[in-house]
Amino acid sequence: MRDRPNAHLLLIEDDAATRTAIAANLGGHGYRVEEADTAGEGLRAWDAARPDLILLDLGLPDRDGLSVVRAVRHDATTPILVVSARGEERDRVAALDQGADDYLTKPFGLIELRARIAALLRRAAGPAADPEGHLQVGLVSLDVARREVRVGDVLVDLTPREYELLKVLLSRAGTLVTRARLLRAVWGTSYAEEAHYLHVYVSRLRRKLAAADPTGQVAGLVVAEPGVGYRVREADPA
Repeated sequence: MRDRPNAHLLLIEDDAATRTAIAANLGGHGYRVEEADTAGEGLRAWDAARPDLILLDLGLPDRDGLSVVRAVRHDATTPILVVSARGEERDRVAALDQGADDYLTKPFGLIELRARIAALLRRAAGPAADPEGHLQVGLVSLDVARREVRVGDVLVDLTPREYELLKVLLSRAGTLVTRARLLRAVWGTSYAEEAHYLHVYVSRLRRKLAAADPTGQVAGLVVAEPGVGYRVREADPA
């Protein structure tokens, strides 16, 4: 029986049998799993698609997995769950100190793995989310576990970048988010000066949300602060 999640996971694991078993199990429970067997391949996949969570082995053939943790943390807060045969306390502490969010020592049970993934995804929505990892402002709701956005009951089809952009803004509803911060969170530090990316993607996002709302209530949800950034207006009190 499939679970409800539809979150996009990136599994970086060089052992083919382990990678296949984990990917098959998670895929059978509703997750979309992208696989990589080296640190370099994993970082390219992460930068291209910005998955919701990274599952990371430390013993990779091209470089240590801690380099992946450092690279991701330089650009984003993507949850990282280390799954490693290194069970010594110093290894766990090193991974967590570098920015990993959780650590699971091999061998582990797949039920525990799924429970830890679900917990990290819920927390990734930020303090504005409810305990299930849902963000809502007015008619617009975002479900982190399912990676779904709805306007009322209407499902909105967003690209990965549009989704990430909306998630950052909804998680800070009522707060101005600078262009530089949005660019770093969604595209990475190499795009920190590419403000035109935001103009294009925010315009697309606004159009898609508005098209799903015949009442016009979401018009003006995402507000530009010229030269500074964007904010999501908080819902008016009932």
